This record gives sequence, structure tokens and C-alpha cells, in this order.
Amino acid sequence: MIMTWQLRVDERSCMASGVCASLAPELFELEADTARPVAPEVEPAEMALDVADSCPAMAITVTENGAEIGPRP
Repeated sequence: MIMTWQLRVDERSCMASGVCASLAPELFELEADTARPVAPEVEPAEMALDVADSCPAMAITVTENGAEIGPRP
């Protein structure tokens, strides 16, 4: 079984600062007035957690099998 992480951006919280797209353009892109994941599922990568931690609006969540693993406390 291949493990994947799910990426989600809360459109209501996102302020389109561009931090996520700047740090990880392979994972996130800006579209109009919000960011969005390039793909909803990705292979586990520390960068996905780093980006979730860095979001100034705390709008990005990373989950694994339904459990939230990012942003980290």
C-alpha cells in the first residue's frame, strides 16, 4: 500500500499571501484570490508540513488516513 498525504486549503481562511506557492511551487499554486494544492494527494514530504506550518493564515492542513498531521503544534 502506497502512503499518501492529503493537502487542503481552507478558502475562507486563505489570504493568498503566496508563501505556500513560493516555498513549494510543486505542491501549491495561487489561483485568483486563494491558494490551492497542485494535487490533492502527495507522497509524504517534509516540505508539505513546513508549508502548512508557515502559512500566515493557518489555512493549510495536511492529513494522513484522515488524521491531521500538519500544521504542527
